[in-house]
Amino acid sequence: MEKIAIYGKGGIGKSTTVSNVAAAMASMGLTVLQIGCDPKADSTRNLTGGVPIPTVLDTLRKKGDAELDDLVVKGAGGVLCVESGGPIPGVGCAGRGIITAFEKLEELDAYEAFQPDVVLYDVLGDVVCGGFAMPIRGGYADEVYIVTSGEMMSLYAATNIAHAVKGFGKRGYAMLRGLIFNAKNIEGEEELVSRAAGEIETAVIYHLPRDPAVQQAEAMGKTVVEAFPASSMTEHYKSLALLLLEGADGGEGK
Repeated sequence: MEKIAIYGKGGIGKSTTVSNVAAAMASMGLTVLQIGCDPKADSTRNLTGGVPIPTVLDTLRKKGDAELDDLVVKGAGGVLCVESGGPIPGVGCAGRGIITAFEKLEELDAYEAFQPDVVLYDVLGDVVCGGFAMPIRGGYADEVYIVTSGEMMSLYAATNIAHAVKGFGKRGYAMLRGLIFNAKNIEGEEELVSRAAGEIETAVIYHLPRDPAVQQAEAMGKTVVEAFPASSMTEHYKSLALLLLEGADGGEGK
């Protein structure tokens, strides 16, 4: 079982990237479990027709307990979708919500029940507090990638995330494998991302171009892989998926 965490600043296209990679992996015949670790609970929406699914925390609040069928929804292409959710706005800690969700999935033997080939953790990276660092330090993920554009705040967040991951890596936890460059087409963007990667001593493993097919697919509540399977953007997501699988097997992304 490959366990991959993908971090990035909110609004950078991280969830779009993760859901398309999940769809690409599923199209290769793999069983994929995608776990959204964001209080907004929107990681898997493009796999479920744009319809929000019940979150782990909302289900526990309403029912007091839960079964796997309450928490895991099969999305497009057979991708298994989970959203951790968050606390009631203004009350509680979002990071703690991730911990609670993970503990519940373990209690219900989710990994044994579904036996996924790949687990993708989609993690908000604006703040790397204890809960949001759970996929790294809790032994859940083996590999970490960071989605970034050339925008200053995105690169700033990527730098903070990288420092956190490397700190945990020294203790034997998940290792940083590189940056996924999700282009916004700002001036000099490629050079900015390349320079940032050099400063944090990691690689830019893939460049996802800006393509209107992404927004068109999202308007349909779908991934590009589902909506436009013959598109060049689908090929990009499939290529990225293969690189992530190679990295999880111990190879170096290029």
